[in-house]
Amino acid sequence: MYQRDDANLGAASYYVTGAQTWGVSNVGKFTEAVYESYIISSSRQFYNTLDPELFQTARMSASSLRYYGIGLQNGNYTVALQFADFDFEDSQTWQSVGRRIFDIYLQGERKEKNFDIMKAAGGKSYTAVEKQYIVPVTRNFLEIHLFWAGKGTCCIPFRGYYGPAISAFSVTPSTPLRYNHHLTISAYSFYFEKRL
Repeated sequence: MYQRDDANLGAASYYVTGAQTWGVSNVGKFTEAVYESYIISSSRQFYNTLDPELFQTARMSASSLRYYGIGLQNGNYTVALQFADFDFEDSQTWQSVGRRIFDIYLQGERKEKNFDIMKAAGGKSYTAVEKQYIVPVTRNFLEIHLFWAGKGTCCIPFRGYYGPAISAFSVTPSTPLRYNHHLTISAYSFYFEKRL
């Protein structure tokens, strides 16, 4: 099953699909923002990936971005979070000093403190980074939480440009389950397959 994640989220809003299989929430307003978009995009070529189209868009938040997997079968899942920074150039200009730093929580447990996409990409923009975690689902529910704790830059490349951002993620069973669930989401696309 394929569902688009094209919900127009504002400063404090959420969206749940009609089938109630997933949801997303955003909290935070970009202060002094030049423009207030929660989706960013680039048509440039991305490196370190076999699927560069996944990284051409990203959903960002001024403070807290959460994704929810609803109705998953209990068990362990591999969660692969995929990031790429494309507004902080890896050049010798003032724009190269910008940093997007945030914390990553899965099921309420902090997995990464002060995660810096550019640092994880070896200082390169337009470079895909994947972080994988094994996560237990015990109540048929998965929560992915990206939280900006006020670190990194706020005004590069322009005012109101900070907070967490994610291009895509996938959720796959780590162990055999009664039903095989596979979940992939990107800023403009969401995939959820359920196989018997």
